[in-house]
Amino acid sequence: MFEAIRGKRALITGAGSGMGACMAELFADHGAIVGIHYNKSEAGARKVQGMIQEKGGEAILLRADLMDPGACSHLVPRFTQEAGGIEVLVNNAGGVQGHPHFLEMDRESWDRTISLDLTAPFFLARSAFGYMMDHGGGRIISISSIAAKYGGSAETIHYGAAKAGVEAVTKTLARAGARYGILVNAVQPGVIGTDFHRKIGRASLEERVKQIPLGRAGTPLDVARLCLFLASEGGDFITGQVYGVTGGD
Repeated sequence: MFEAIRGKRALITGAGSGMGACMAELFADHGAIVGIHYNKSEAGARKVQGMIQEKGGEAILLRADLMDPGACSHLVPRFTQEAGGIEVLVNNAGGVQGHPHFLEMDRESWDRTISLDLTAPFFLARSAFGYMMDHGGGRIISISSIAAKYGGSAETIHYGAAKAGVEAVTKTLARAGARYGILVNAVQPGVIGTDFHRKIGRASLEERVKQIPLGRAGTPLDVARLCLFLASEGGDFITGQVYGVTGGD
């Protein structure tokens, strides 16, 4: 099933650590030419690139601050130029830009979170969509969050709102892309054992994990495997969907 990934050019944002790094390695293990986007995590990105190259794979490093409109708009064209094209975009980069209680939330925290988690994924997807229209189609996969399902907490309401927007954009692009062979889906991780979730505090994380029916936090590989499936021939008849990787949550 995954043989179709071999030789495909896949740009993965936020691939210097966590889920993105795991995706980059997994896609490369199956023969994809991987674009490792990062912003601040250069050391991590170079480590991922090194591991891929040690196994005979090909990986391209691309730095860009996705909250900078200019840098964001140039990321997909840079990758297509260096890799010779793009068949897969995984919108993985994201995060919470400040997390005060919503009653005290400043406009900057709201705007920066929306910019990183909704605005940037849309414009990256639009850029990849334009290329794919003229080159036989492709796959666009955006990472949402269980926060879009339940709503964010009082401190992450902006993050939940952005991820809900990502899911709406996914469905619109899927309808528009079907005639061109552009399949667009979203993956909705639950609690995943990465630094992102550990930042909320050990005690609260442990309590949150107890609510998961499968009794554990997810792993980056759990999410990466679904992304690989959606990018493969296994996803040939799947578009406009949002898939939870939540352990039953």
